[in-house]
Amino acid sequence: MPYSQYVNIKQGTRSSSRYSNGNTLPIVQLPFGMNGFTLQTNSNRNPWFYHPDDRSLEGIRLTHQPSPWIGDYTPLVMLPQRETFTMDPNMRWSGFKPEDTRLQPHCMHVNLLRYKTALELAPTMRGGIIRLTYSGDERAGFSLFAKGTSGFAIDVDNKAITGYTTYCANKCAENFRMYFIFAFDCALQENDSFVMDCRGKSENAICIDQKDCGINACLSSHSVCVRFATSFISLDQAKRNLEQEAAGRSFESIRAKAERIWERSLSRIEIESESVEQLKLFYSCMYRVFLYPSVFYELDENRNAIHFCADTGKIYRGVKYVNHGTWDTYRTVYPLFSLVAPEEFSEIVEGYINTYRDCGWLPKWPSPAETGAMPGTMIDAVIAEAAVKNICGADVLKEALEGLLTHASNAAKDARYGRKGVEDYLKYGYLPCDLYSESVSATLDYAYGDFCIAQVARTVGRDEDARRMLKQSKNYQNLFDVDVMFIRGKDHSGDWKETFDPFAWGDEYCEGGPWQSLFAVNHDIDGLTALFGSKEKLIVKIDQLFAMDPDYRCGGYGREIHEMTEMAAMDFGQCAISNQPSLHIPYLYAVLNEKGKTEYWVARILQQAFSAGDDGYPGDDDTGTLAAWVIFSLLGLYPFCPGTCEYLKLKPHVKRAVLHCKHNDYSIDQSQNDATVLQHACIVKNSR
Repeated sequence: MPYSQYVNIKQGTRSSSRYSNGNTLPIVQLPFGMNGFTLQTNSNRNPWFYHPDDRSLEGIRLTHQPSPWIGDYTPLVMLPQRETFTMDPNMRWSGFKPEDTRLQPHCMHVNLLRYKTALELAPTMRGGIIRLTYSGDERAGFSLFAKGTSGFAIDVDNKAITGYTTYCANKCAENFRMYFIFAFDCALQENDSFVMDCRGKSENAICIDQKDCGINACLSSHSVCVRFATSFISLDQAKRNLEQEAAGRSFESIRAKAERIWERSLSRIEIESESVEQLKLFYSCMYRVFLYPSVFYELDENRNAIHFCADTGKIYRGVKYVNHGTWDTYRTVYPLFSLVAPEEFSEIVEGYINTYRDCGWLPKWPSPAETGAMPGTMIDAVIAEAAVKNICGADVLKEALEGLLTHASNAAKDARYGRKGVEDYLKYGYLPCDLYSESVSATLDYAYGDFCIAQVARTVGRDEDARRMLKQSKNYQNLFDVDVMFIRGKDHSGDWKETFDPFAWGDEYCEGGPWQSLFAVNHDIDGLTALFGSKEKLIVKIDQLFAMDPDYRCGGYGREIHEMTEMAAMDFGQCAISNQPSLHIPYLYAVLNEKGKTEYWVARILQQAFSAGDDGYPGDDDTGTLAAWVIFSLLGLYPFCPGTCEYLKLKPHVKRAVLHCKHNDYSIDQSQNDATVLQHACIVKNSR
């Protein structure tokens, strides 16, 4: 059956900077596509430029924004205009009817009421095709708008618009550009074609420094197809991408191919359910998982992979991927890829290793250059996943281990790369709270990362490195205070921070406080149990977390952040399921042989916090992280400790499911409750 019929690509879009129901965008693109396409309804809200309740449309935005907190790079807005051509988004917007707009993973169809124009778009990997149908007698035009330093040119003879744009919300190499070509199947009228800057001047070509600019081409036909492609390498490469992906192909053929590609991805897990709403939730989440990370490589004239590195400004051979924050995604997304997308996972890891080859550091949150967002180096867990589950070969893993040991041992000159304060972490066995912010969260992440590096080292036969890193993975114990029974800040002299408030967020903690950070030792629950004195005492502590009120204090943030608001909106105590540090907490019970409590809380969270609706998430999805949590939880599986081969196995919430894994299919049935071993080294642990 066509699974895309169940996908709501607007899931999670009813969000704002102060309250997130996902902080997602309704993206039309291919799985892992280099470009996404969405509606820009009100750019006055900056990164929140789309909202499902808006009835205004400023244009179709070619976007690379993985999260509003990370921002966009090289956005390009496309808009058919009539008669009067205007650049200002406050003047050019048209009304549209969201209820009549068709948004699917593989295509969109929207009617611009003001301009009496129907716009359809279908994506390719590095471009796409637009079909415009103009009603009425007014002259037809097609406008492009860019942000920042940009350049445009109209090639009347070849019926094309070419150009580049440079905007990036984050630091990139100075020569960073996205080149583009839009090829029309009708003539462009030279006398009426003009380039616009924000002051309304008209010139043959223009380059406006750090201001918006745009171009309009008047068309000789009221029914037009526009084939287009982009490149981060050169204009010639953009033309090559167009030739490889869209030239000579009809709108229907490109749309049909995009639909087939999406169906292959969505059907990697087939579920049966008596609830249509459950089908919608599941496959909307599957769509979210396969949007990112983004392809950032192109194919040369011999169809060999090449890429521009936004960190160094140079072009290299090989594949590359960006737009994924490993601090978020290692917890659920990559363990899901291990099961149903191992070939893509293998290429993604190769791309990450290419980043290490290019600039000397493995990525943490590349978009498209390293942003340095979030603590830790959780690429450690991503590569450990690939290592223990035979996703990558030994030679690749040996080079990956070099990169892992580099950031585990050496400080980077540029703070975006590697581990913050790594030399002091090695000196003290923790990050001192008087020297570094988020010291507890970073220490927890480094300890877990060290465990993951040990897994990789063991896989490639580096036993001494494995033993050393495994020993370091116990460093979280240096911050456990038996007097308060929490993990808390300690200064460089070895003294506890003077004040301690279990409900205060920030300071030593990232996007949480002591309660949310206490159990973040997935790799060593036995060690945490020993610190508490017994399994029973640890279970009592988890019971307390769920039983208490969702109180919080602004603490080091000095203001309320949206994650606090979202935790308070739920009824799960101090389990802030809206955010990554709490995702594993409901599953702690199962690890401690209290399976019934895990099943109770997972069922309650699924029912109260998630849906396929526009407000379908309790917090930021973060490029598929919450979506993958939902998928696992509905299936009755959970990767409690990424970087190991174990998945917890519990009661599924779907009637039946089949996971199409690399070498075999794995079936799940509500009537079954036995331990199962997947044949490609993924052991499913049946919790008692």
